[in-house]
Amino acid sequence: MPPQLSRRDFLRRSGMGMAMLGLGDTLLASKPHYAPKAKRVIHFFLNGGPSHVDTFDPKPALMRYAGKPVPSHRITERKTGAAFPSPFKFQRYGQSGIEVSELFAKTAAHIDDIAVIRSMQAQVPNHEPSLMLMNCGDSIQPRPSMGAWLTYGLGSENANLPGFIAMCPGGMPIKGAENWQAAFLPGAFQGTYVDSKHEAVDRLIENIRSPHADTNVQLRQLELLRRINAAHRAERSDLRLEARIQSFELAFRMQMEAADAFDVTQEPAHIRKMYGDGVHARQTLIARRLLERGVRMVQLWHGAGQPWDNHDNIETNHRKLANDIDQPIAALLSDLKQRGMLEDTLVIWGGEFGRTPTVELAGGKSKLGRDHNHYGFSVWMAGGGIKGGTIHGSTDEFGFAAQDNPTSVHDLHATILHLLGIQHEELTYRYAGRDFRLTDVYGDVITPIVA
Repeated sequence: MPPQLSRRDFLRRSGMGMAMLGLGDTLLASKPHYAPKAKRVIHFFLNGGPSHVDTFDPKPALMRYAGKPVPSHRITERKTGAAFPSPFKFQRYGQSGIEVSELFAKTAAHIDDIAVIRSMQAQVPNHEPSLMLMNCGDSIQPRPSMGAWLTYGLGSENANLPGFIAMCPGGMPIKGAENWQAAFLPGAFQGTYVDSKHEAVDRLIENIRSPHADTNVQLRQLELLRRINAAHRAERSDLRLEARIQSFELAFRMQMEAADAFDVTQEPAHIRKMYGDGVHARQTLIARRLLERGVRMVQLWHGAGQPWDNHDNIETNHRKLANDIDQPIAALLSDLKQRGMLEDTLVIWGGEFGRTPTVELAGGKSKLGRDHNHYGFSVWMAGGGIKGGTIHGSTDEFGFAAQDNPTSVHDLHATILHLLGIQHEELTYRYAGRDFRLTDVYGDVITPIVA
């Protein structure tokens, strides 16, 4: 009879360590409802609200009405004035001939792989509820984030890294960790936050290495902690305790792989040059490395706070912000295509709402900025299952409100889930006596942009 393994030897030989016992099936990839077109997601989140009429939705009528009232003027959060023509030039790109602003000229070189939704609508012109709507499907109640739903529905393809990672350089965005929360889903599905302004792995991920204990000692410490927590958990039912246990176990496993995944110096010089310099180039390259290693979703935030919330001097501010990310986005699309990954990676670009086509007035005077606009704005998607070189919907002549094929955030979420092989009406979780889902009781797949 073969000698019996001690518990510690068994865990050590298993490769995953004791963590798999704590997480059970939550880390294992699950079978989608039908054959997916995409396996993973990368979401560029331009928090603050980029102006659609200055990026992906040209409105020549604004030039004709410059300095004059706009007939389709809507009620806005603050007082706005006359039509404000875009200070940026638009031109046609690719075989599809879709017009894109000079702000995203490098990204526009890939327009034939991109579907632009020009008729998005949010519910209110305020950042906090619109962030929650775009990220969690509800503007009022605390709900699980899209990344949490994806990892709940599909699992992870790498047990040593989180299934969902949110990178935001310089601190948290508005609403903080609520943007990637698990809410009432098990804590294992919450996004892991990384402050990507740092370059050293030890600063990117706090306490990634122990200065006091080697792997064997940490295993023994973790085993003791597991026993104490298990005894504590046996006397009470608290999802927060389960989440705490899982976070300890994931942190231990990440030591094996995170240092490698976040080290962009391993990339060839020509790849690093293609992405460019700066924090946004680096975090985009890290995102590709994470997706290669089985992370289900990576969300890339454009800085803390609300950098795209340009109520004044939009020409200077939008140009600087776009310059931060245009090259990295274009490089990512090229890189994914070269590696054969674009066909099953869904790339999403957008903010929580758009901006007004009229100039904002502060104290009766213009500072040449734009106010929030939830009536109509643009989001684009590329890659896994997307029919590139297409435009869905439109705003009115001036860009104030969605006109043709108005598209809700629930429709967008339904489409994202569909591309990942999930029937959005069937991905549910029972909580407080009812079945919840990312799309609540709404949502239709945007079939014209699905290949």
